Amino acid sequence: MAGIRCARCSVTRYYKPAELREVTGNVTIDDVRDKVRCQQCKSREWMSAQLFHPTAEQAHTIRFRRLVQIRWEKRIIWRDE
Repeated sequence: MAGIRCARCSVTRYYKPAELREVTGNVTIDDVRDKVRCQQCKSREWMSAQLFHPTAEQAHTIRFRRLVQIRWEKRIIWRDE
């Protein structure tokens, strides 16, 4: 699981690594931080990313952002689960 956090907005979103790879390409988790932008404040400066293994309790409470589709105009649409 990948967690991407905006320190400015204090928002953390969780992604499945395979779906995140479709959007950012085959890059390391450190490079993902440079490729993402906060959807609330539109900033790239405050972003952090990490891979982790959730506990069973965390896995039931975490809402994932799921990739719905990528359009030709490079618009990425996610769904929270």
